Amino acid sequence: MSATMHGTLCVPAGRTADTVMVLVPGATYNHTYWDFPYRPETYNFRRAMNDAGYATFVVDRLGTGASSRPPSALLTASLQAEAVHQVIQALRGGRIGGTVFRKTILGGHSLGSLISVIEAGTYHDADAVVLTGITHRIVAPEVVKIFTSSFYPAALDPAFTGKSYDPGYLTTRPGTRGTDFYAPATTDPVVLATDEATKDVFSATEALDGLGVADLLPYSRRIQHPVLLAVGDQDQFFCDPLSGNCASTAALKAQEDPYFGSAACLHTYVQPGAGHDLNLATNTAPYQQAVRDWADAFVGAGPVPVTPPAEACA
Repeated sequence: MSATMHGTLCVPAGRTADTVMVLVPGATYNHTYWDFPYRPETYNFRRAMNDAGYATFVVDRLGTGASSRPPSALLTASLQAEAVHQVIQALRGGRIGGTVFRKTILGGHSLGSLISVIEAGTYHDADAVVLTGITHRIVAPEVVKIFTSSFYPAALDPAFTGKSYDPGYLTTRPGTRGTDFYAPATTDPVVLATDEATKDVFSATEALDGLGVADLLPYSRRIQHPVLLAVGDQDQFFCDPLSGNCASTAALKAQEDPYFGSAACLHTYVQPGAGHDLNLATNTAPYQQAVRDWADAFVGAGPVPVTPPAEACA
Protein backbone atom coordinates (compact mmCIF):
# COMPACT_ATOMS: atom_id res chain seq x y z
CA MET A 1 0.00 0.00 0.00
CA SER A 2 1.33 3.43 -0.98
CA ALA A 3 0.60 6.27 1.43
CA THR A 4 2.07 9.61 2.45
CA MET A 5 2.44 10.90 6.01
CA HIS A 6 2.26 14.69 6.13
CA GLY A 7 4.28 16.74 8.60
CA THR A 8 5.66 20.20 9.23
CA LEU A 9 9.28 20.92 10.15
CA CYS A 10 9.89 23.90 12.44
CA VAL A 11 13.34 24.97 13.61
CA PRO A 12 14.45 27.27 16.43
CA ALA A 13 14.73 30.91 15.42
CA GLY A 14 18.25 32.12 14.83
CA ARG A 15 20.10 28.91 15.64
CA THR A 16 20.86 25.48 14.28
CA ALA A 17 19.37 22.44 15.97
CA ASP A 18 21.04 19.03 15.83
CA THR A 19 18.04 17.35 17.46
CA VAL A 20 14.53 17.04 16.05
CA MET A 21 11.44 15.95 17.97
CA VAL A 22 9.01 13.89 15.88
CA LEU A 23 5.57 14.37 17.45
CA VAL A 24 2.68 11.96 16.86
CA PRO A 25 -0.89 12.92 17.88
CA GLY A 26 -3.50 10.57 19.29
CA ALA A 27 -6.92 9.35 18.21
CA THR A 28 -9.32 12.05 16.91
CA TYR A 29 -6.41 14.51 16.75
CA ASN A 30 -4.13 15.77 14.01
CA HIS A 31 -1.07 18.04 14.13
CA THR A 32 -3.01 20.75 15.98
CA TYR A 33 -2.73 18.83 19.25
CA TRP A 34 1.00 19.62 19.34
CA ASP A 35 0.79 22.88 17.35
CA PHE A 36 -2.27 24.44 18.98
CA PRO A 37 -3.43 27.72 17.40
CA TYR A 38 -5.08 29.37 20.42
CA ARG A 39 -2.82 31.17 22.91
CA PRO A 40 0.30 29.47 21.56
CA GLU A 41 2.45 31.03 24.28
CA THR A 42 0.64 28.68 26.70
CA TYR A 43 -0.73 25.70 24.80
CA ASN A 44 1.58 25.21 21.83
CA PHE A 45 4.00 22.39 22.70
CA ARG A 46 5.77 22.67 19.35
CA ARG A 47 6.58 26.32 19.99
CA ALA A 48 7.80 25.57 23.53
CA MET A 49 10.25 22.98 22.21
CA ASN A 50 11.46 25.30 19.42
CA ASP A 51 12.05 28.01 22.04
CA ALA A 52 14.12 25.46 24.00
CA GLY A 53 16.38 24.90 20.97
CA TYR A 54 14.82 21.74 19.50
CA ALA A 55 13.58 21.37 15.95
CA THR A 56 10.17 19.72 15.64
CA PHE A 57 8.43 17.65 12.99
CA VAL A 58 4.73 17.38 13.80
CA VAL A 59 2.90 14.74 11.78
CA ASP A 60 -0.66 13.97 10.82
CA ARG A 61 -1.17 10.25 11.39
CA LEU A 62 -2.17 8.33 8.28
CA GLY A 63 -5.91 8.84 7.77
CA THR A 64 -5.89 12.32 9.34
CA GLY A 65 -5.12 15.90 8.40
CA ALA A 66 -3.19 16.23 5.14
CA SER A 67 -1.91 12.64 5.20
CA SER A 68 -3.16 9.87 2.92
CA ARG A 69 -6.40 8.16 3.89
CA PRO A 70 -6.12 4.41 3.27
CA PRO A 71 -9.07 2.07 3.87
CA SER A 72 -9.65 2.07 7.64
CA ALA A 73 -9.41 -1.72 7.90
CA LEU A 74 -5.77 -1.56 6.75
CA LEU A 75 -4.79 1.19 9.18
CA THR A 76 -3.10 -0.50 12.14
CA ALA A 77 -0.82 0.97 14.77
CA SER A 78 2.03 -1.08 13.29
CA LEU A 79 1.48 0.50 9.88
CA GLN A 80 1.51 3.93 11.50
CA ALA A 81 4.76 3.03 13.28
CA GLU A 82 6.36 2.00 9.99
CA ALA A 83 5.38 5.36 8.47
CA VAL A 84 6.88 7.22 11.45
CA HIS A 85 10.06 5.17 11.04
CA GLN A 86 10.34 6.33 7.45
CA VAL A 87 9.88 9.93 8.59
CA ILE A 88 12.71 9.57 11.13
CA GLN A 89 14.99 8.06 8.51
CA ALA A 90 14.22 10.91 6.12
CA LEU A 91 15.02 13.50 8.80
CA ARG A 92 18.28 11.74 9.69
CA GLY A 93 19.18 11.59 6.01
CA GLY A 94 18.56 15.26 5.34
CA ARG A 95 15.69 14.54 2.96
CA ILE A 96 13.30 16.88 4.78
CA GLY A 97 14.28 20.53 4.78
CA GLY A 98 17.85 19.77 3.73
CA THR A 99 19.14 19.44 7.32
CA VAL A 100 20.73 16.25 8.59
CA PHE A 101 19.47 15.76 12.13
CA ARG A 102 21.94 13.69 14.11
CA LYS A 103 19.61 13.10 17.05
CA THR A 104 15.89 12.33 17.20
CA ILE A 105 13.41 12.38 20.06
CA LEU A 106 10.14 10.57 19.33
CA GLY A 107 7.08 11.89 21.15
CA GLY A 108 3.52 10.61 21.24
CA HIS A 109 0.20 11.26 22.88
CA SER A 110 -2.36 8.54 23.67
CA LEU A 111 -2.68 6.40 20.51
CA GLY A 112 0.35 8.31 19.22
CA SER A 113 2.27 7.00 22.23
CA LEU A 114 1.30 3.42 21.40
CA ILE A 115 2.56 4.02 17.87
CA SER A 116 5.77 5.50 19.29
CA VAL A 117 6.37 2.49 21.54
CA ILE A 118 5.98 0.14 18.58
CA GLU A 119 8.30 2.29 16.46
CA ALA A 120 10.99 2.64 19.13
CA GLY A 121 10.81 -1.03 20.15
CA THR A 122 11.04 -2.21 16.55
CA TYR A 123 13.43 0.15 14.76
CA HIS A 124 15.58 1.63 17.57
CA ASP A 125 16.21 4.83 15.59
CA ALA A 126 15.05 7.38 18.17
CA ASP A 127 17.62 8.59 20.71
CA ALA A 128 14.89 9.06 23.31
CA VAL A 129 11.12 8.63 23.60
CA VAL A 130 8.45 10.81 25.25
CA LEU A 131 5.19 8.97 25.98
CA THR A 132 2.20 11.01 27.16
CA GLY A 133 -1.39 10.11 27.93
CA ILE A 134 -0.76 6.38 28.20
CA THR A 135 0.39 3.71 30.66
CA HIS A 136 0.51 -0.09 30.65
CA ARG A 137 -2.68 -0.23 32.72
CA ILE A 138 -6.09 1.09 31.76
CA VAL A 139 -9.18 1.87 33.81
CA ALA A 140 -11.24 -0.62 31.84
CA PRO A 141 -14.77 0.45 32.92
CA GLU A 142 -14.07 4.08 32.02
CA VAL A 143 -12.44 3.21 28.70
CA VAL A 144 -15.35 0.97 27.67
CA LYS A 145 -17.91 3.58 28.76
CA ILE A 146 -16.22 6.38 26.85
CA PHE A 147 -15.60 4.25 23.79
CA THR A 148 -19.21 3.07 23.53
CA SER A 149 -20.85 6.41 24.36
CA SER A 150 -18.57 9.00 22.75
CA PHE A 151 -17.20 7.50 19.52
CA TYR A 152 -19.22 7.00 16.35
CA PRO A 153 -18.62 6.86 12.57
CA ALA A 154 -17.07 10.06 11.25
CA ALA A 155 -19.40 9.89 8.24
CA LEU A 156 -22.29 10.70 10.62
CA ASP A 157 -20.63 13.80 12.08
CA PRO A 158 -21.51 17.25 10.64
CA ALA A 159 -17.81 18.18 10.72
CA PHE A 160 -17.01 15.50 8.14
CA THR A 161 -20.08 15.69 5.89
CA GLY A 162 -19.21 14.98 2.27
CA LYS A 163 -15.64 13.88 3.01
CA SER A 164 -16.28 10.21 2.13
CA TYR A 165 -14.95 8.51 5.25
CA ASP A 166 -15.60 4.77 5.19
CA PRO A 167 -17.58 3.36 8.16
CA GLY A 168 -14.42 2.22 9.96
CA TYR A 169 -13.24 5.78 10.58
CA LEU A 170 -14.50 7.09 13.93
CA THR A 171 -14.63 10.44 15.70
CA THR A 172 -16.13 11.88 18.88
CA ARG A 173 -19.78 12.84 19.20
CA PRO A 174 -20.25 16.61 19.49
CA GLY A 175 -20.02 17.82 23.07
CA THR A 176 -18.17 14.82 24.52
CA ARG A 177 -14.54 15.93 24.33
CA GLY A 178 -14.59 18.08 27.46
CA THR A 179 -15.89 15.30 29.68
CA ASP A 180 -13.61 12.65 28.19
CA PHE A 181 -10.29 14.40 27.59
CA TYR A 182 -10.15 17.24 30.12
CA ALA A 183 -10.40 17.88 33.86
CA PRO A 184 -12.86 20.60 34.91
CA ALA A 185 -10.40 22.60 37.02
CA THR A 186 -7.87 22.95 34.17
CA THR A 187 -10.16 23.49 31.17
CA ASP A 188 -10.18 26.73 29.19
CA PRO A 189 -13.54 26.97 27.37
CA VAL A 190 -11.90 28.51 24.30
CA VAL A 191 -9.39 25.63 24.18
CA LEU A 192 -12.27 23.18 24.28
CA ALA A 193 -14.12 25.02 21.49
CA THR A 194 -10.94 25.09 19.37
CA ASP A 195 -10.39 21.40 20.06
CA GLU A 196 -13.91 20.58 18.88
CA ALA A 197 -13.47 22.68 15.75
CA THR A 198 -10.19 20.97 14.78
CA LYS A 199 -11.02 17.38 15.80
CA ASP A 200 -10.09 14.54 13.46
CA VAL A 201 -10.61 10.78 13.14
CA PHE A 202 -9.05 7.40 13.80
CA SER A 203 -9.72 3.91 12.49
CA ALA A 204 -11.54 1.16 14.37
CA THR A 205 -8.51 -1.03 13.68
CA GLU A 206 -6.29 1.43 15.52
CA ALA A 207 -8.83 1.49 18.34
CA LEU A 208 -8.42 -2.24 18.86
CA ASP A 209 -4.68 -1.64 19.23
CA GLY A 210 -5.33 1.22 21.62
CA LEU A 211 -7.65 -0.78 23.84
CA GLY A 212 -5.19 -3.66 23.94
CA VAL A 213 -2.64 -1.84 26.09
CA ALA A 214 -0.98 -5.17 26.82
CA ASP A 215 0.22 -4.97 23.23
CA LEU A 216 2.71 -2.37 24.46
CA LEU A 217 4.61 -4.89 26.53
CA PRO A 218 6.64 -6.76 23.91
CA TYR A 219 7.71 -3.44 22.39
CA SER A 220 8.30 -1.34 25.51
CA ARG A 221 10.77 -3.92 26.85
CA ARG A 222 12.73 -3.69 23.62
CA ILE A 223 13.25 0.08 23.75
CA GLN A 224 16.98 0.73 23.96
CA HIS A 225 16.96 4.47 24.68
CA PRO A 226 15.77 6.77 27.50
CA VAL A 227 12.03 7.10 28.06
CA LEU A 228 9.97 9.80 29.75
CA LEU A 229 6.35 8.84 30.51
CA ALA A 230 3.97 11.64 31.51
CA VAL A 231 0.28 11.72 32.43
CA GLY A 232 -2.19 14.05 34.08
CA ASP A 233 -3.44 12.74 37.41
CA GLN A 234 -7.05 13.23 36.27
CA ASP A 235 -6.64 11.05 33.16
CA GLN A 236 -9.78 8.89 33.18
CA PHE A 237 -8.30 6.32 30.81
CA PHE A 238 -5.21 5.45 32.85
CA CYS A 239 -5.44 6.92 36.36
CA ASP A 240 -7.40 4.99 38.97
CA PRO A 241 -8.13 6.98 42.15
CA LEU A 242 -8.66 3.73 44.07
CA SER A 243 -5.19 2.36 43.29
CA GLY A 244 -3.45 5.74 43.40
CA ASN A 245 -1.29 4.80 40.41
CA CYS A 246 -1.08 8.45 39.32
CA ALA A 247 -0.94 9.92 42.81
CA SER A 248 2.70 10.92 42.31
CA THR A 249 5.62 10.61 39.94
CA ALA A 250 7.03 7.90 42.23
CA ALA A 251 3.78 5.91 42.19
CA LEU A 252 3.64 6.01 38.39
CA LYS A 253 7.28 4.95 38.13
CA ALA A 254 6.70 2.02 40.49
CA GLN A 255 3.83 0.85 38.27
CA GLU A 256 5.66 1.30 34.97
CA ASP A 257 9.21 0.19 35.78
CA PRO A 258 8.54 -3.55 35.26
CA TYR A 259 7.39 -2.90 31.69
CA PHE A 260 10.67 -1.36 30.52
CA GLY A 261 14.23 -2.62 30.35
CA SER A 262 17.16 -0.96 32.09
CA ALA A 263 18.24 0.75 28.84
CA ALA A 264 15.06 2.86 28.95
CA CYS A 265 16.22 4.51 32.17
CA LEU A 266 12.55 5.26 32.77
CA HIS A 267 11.57 8.67 34.11
CA THR A 268 7.98 9.58 34.90
CA TYR A 269 6.06 12.80 35.39
CA VAL A 270 2.56 13.42 36.75
CA GLN A 271 0.87 16.78 36.21
CA PRO A 272 -1.58 17.48 39.07
CA GLY A 273 -5.04 18.55 37.96
CA ALA A 274 -4.56 17.74 34.26
CA GLY A 275 -6.72 15.33 32.30
CA HIS A 276 -5.89 13.11 29.34
CA ASP A 277 -4.89 16.07 27.14
CA LEU A 278 -1.77 17.26 28.96
CA ASN A 279 -0.86 19.78 26.25
CA LEU A 280 -4.20 21.55 26.53
CA ALA A 281 -4.58 21.86 30.31
CA THR A 282 -4.41 25.40 31.68
CA ASN A 283 -1.48 24.32 33.88
CA THR A 284 0.51 22.72 31.05
CA ALA A 285 3.63 24.87 31.63
CA PRO A 286 5.28 22.64 34.31
CA TYR A 287 4.80 19.60 32.06
CA GLN A 288 6.45 21.43 29.15
CA GLN A 289 9.33 22.36 31.44
CA ALA A 290 9.68 18.77 32.63
CA VAL A 291 10.00 17.56 29.04
CA ARG A 292 12.60 20.24 28.23
CA ASP A 293 14.65 19.45 31.35
CA TRP A 294 14.60 15.72 30.62
CA ALA A 295 15.49 16.22 26.94
CA ASP A 296 18.38 18.50 27.90
CA ALA A 297 19.69 15.94 30.38
CA PHE A 298 19.47 12.87 28.13
CA VAL A 299 19.81 14.10 24.53
CA GLY A 300 20.51 17.82 24.24
CA ALA A 301 19.55 20.17 21.43
CA GLY A 302 23.06 21.00 20.24
CA PRO A 303 26.05 19.16 18.77
CA VAL A 304 27.85 18.56 22.07
CA PRO A 305 27.26 14.97 23.31
CA VAL A 306 25.26 14.76 26.52
CA THR A 307 26.27 12.46 29.37
CA PRO A 308 23.49 12.02 31.93
CA PRO A 309 24.54 12.14 35.56
CA ALA A 310 25.59 8.81 37.02
CA GLU A 311 22.59 8.64 39.32
CA ALA A 312 20.08 9.43 36.52
CA CYS A 313 19.13 5.80 35.97
CA ALA A 314 19.41 4.59 39.53
